[in-house]
Amino acid sequence: MSEESSCGCGGCGCGSNSSNSNEGLTITMRPEDKVTQNHITLKIDGMTCGHCVASVTEELREIAGVTEVEVFLSAGGTSTAEITTTTPVEEETLAQAVQEAGYTLVSASA
Repeated sequence: MSEESSCGCGGCGCGSNSSNSNEGLTITMRPEDKVTQNHITLKIDGMTCGHCVASVTEELREIAGVTEVEVFLSAGGTSTAEITTTTPVEEETLAQAVQEAGYTLVSASA
């Protein structure tokens, strides 16, 4: 068992200094890394099967900043895609990705 240091961490060895002085030592706490996440819901027409879901998912994942994509198929109706991004994404960029997959973006909402 290690001897407890003066800072209380038990591992840095600062307790071995006989004066227990932290003179000249500057401790700067790093701010928490906060990543803003944006959640966007897309309504997509024209999807009919699992291949459609895979195509849309693949195209949306290629957009810079997109971290998650989940597509809910409504065969013959309007399907929904839920995406999470770390940066804002323009609706036109989303529409282009959906169109590249072969479908139509009806709407996008945050």
